[in-house]
Amino acid sequence: MEQQIEIIVEKHSDGYVAYPLGLRGVVVGEGDSYEDALADVRSALRFHIETFGPNVLSDETPVLEAFVAEAAVSV
Repeated sequence: MEQQIEIIVEKHSDGYVAYPLGLRGVVVGEGDSYEDALADVRSALRFHIETFGPNVLSDETPVLEAFVAEAAVSV
């Protein structure tokens, strides 16, 4: 069975970071290019699902939109 999973890919000064939305647990991929980061996170997702089972996939309504917001915190 195949399921579509939304992936966020961020571009940073030293490369790309990718992570899925709506997943139980933490999965992150990285790479020097967008494609490398996406391939890395796909591989990490497969490993995560093989290790912890398909119940890590959210059975809730899929993410329809994602927003970038800012919050001030004291440090």
